[in-house]
Amino acid sequence: MREDVMREDVMRRKRRLKTYASRITSHTLHSDSRSTPSFSFGKLRLTKYYLFPPSSSLPSLAPPPALSYVGISALSEDNVSAMSSSTPFALTCAVLMVLFAGCQSPDSNGSSTAQMDVDARADSLTQAALLVDGHIDLPYRLNDFYETPADSTVGGDFDYPRARVGGLDAPFMSIYIPTSLQATPSDATKRANALIDIVERIATEHPDHFTLATSPDDVRQIADTDAIALPMGMENGAGLGGDLDNVEHFYDRGVRYITLAHGEHNRIGDSSYDDSEPRWNGLSPFGEQVVAEMNRLGIMVDVSHVTDSTATDAMAQSKAPVIASHSSCRHFTPGWERNVSDELIDGIAETGGIVMITFGSSFLQNEYREQDDPIREDMNAHIDSMGWAEDSREAVVYEEKIRKENPIGTVADVADHIDHAVDLVGTEHVGLGSDFDGVFALPEGLQDASDYPNLVAELLRRDYSENEIQQILGENLLRVWDEVEATAERLQES
Repeated sequence: MREDVMREDVMRRKRRLKTYASRITSHTLHSDSRSTPSFSFGKLRLTKYYLFPPSSSLPSLAPPPALSYVGISALSEDNVSAMSSSTPFALTCAVLMVLFAGCQSPDSNGSSTAQMDVDARADSLTQAALLVDGHIDLPYRLNDFYETPADSTVGGDFDYPRARVGGLDAPFMSIYIPTSLQATPSDATKRANALIDIVERIATEHPDHFTLATSPDDVRQIADTDAIALPMGMENGAGLGGDLDNVEHFYDRGVRYITLAHGEHNRIGDSSYDDSEPRWNGLSPFGEQVVAEMNRLGIMVDVSHVTDSTATDAMAQSKAPVIASHSSCRHFTPGWERNVSDELIDGIAETGGIVMITFGSSFLQNEYREQDDPIREDMNAHIDSMGWAEDSREAVVYEEKIRKENPIGTVADVADHIDHAVDLVGTEHVGLGSDFDGVFALPEGLQDASDYPNLVAELLRRDYSENEIQQILGENLLRVWDEVEATAERLQES
């Protein structure tokens, strides 16, 4: 890393740590809800928080907690803005910090304290790091049932409050094209444009919360603000409508990766989900043109969802690093081609790319998919019996209730996939692609965008260094994106 870039990176992290600690007087403070209690008094909630001492040299991004204190968060959203900006409220916070300091009794065996130390360190590290998630299906979710993601939502796994608690800086918004639209190319392209319109609407209506991002530098700059960066990736190249010119059209609209296929074979290549005979046995001739054009423009090639032969062809064709934006390790799901094999993980790493481990329960172990199906069937039967439309508020609320009551798998399962990929190719070729809002079942402890610190805590317990965790959380993806942009510049100059 160049010295000037390193210096700016250190300064950015100092600013983020300072901002995190300064939230002592704000309703956006992040509590350690896994291990610390909350006490309600009227419309205020007192919650135990951790405060870390500032370090001018920043030897460690997540020092062990030096002291704890009690902060306040407002229970009523109507009162948040007024309370968090008022001087009396800030003074009350300071007074209550003194009055309630040390209110937690010591643990006799020390195990609870040790766990709290790991959790607090994970919270601090997640907030300090630049966290990029390779795949969140918010646009498709809002297309069915629109809610304002700047506020807490009743549906789904992602909104601004939860993302801020989880330390998420840049979730790639999935521009998902259902396979049902592939038969009519114009409809697929229309859907892609409509979902991009939704992302633009979010950023336009809530500029203090969300900002569009079309480059890795955009993401880095936005991370220094209170806004969340919104880069975009197209899930299913069918959105191109079979027209090579649309690659540039969607680049101009902000798309920075394209998942070549999805649930069925398309004009670009073969899908791992399609049970029919392969259509192309790899990339189609049009698919080869698409990959070349993506390289020329600076769009990342995403091999999630495609067959092994299609992925292999794409890696051979691409002059830039290749990613798997939301895939896990086939080692744990033998015979399931949707996850990437050890050979593909090696191949992706050889291109300089990364595999972004997903959280969906069905990706973690084969038996988890069998547990998922009956839960979903019973839920849909109940929704039908109540006469609720699928996109009604009643159905959305009920679905979220059932999902939260039936987690499948654990944080450790996800960490196992990370371990396996790291053992194969090293930490520099691994990232995160949760698939929040795109899967039904999720593991206990990784239920929504507030839960990234739980995964970081598990990695800390497995002796990952802070630098390795920062790479996995986002630095690796930004490095790949930088290299894809650099490749495009070279190709355009030649």
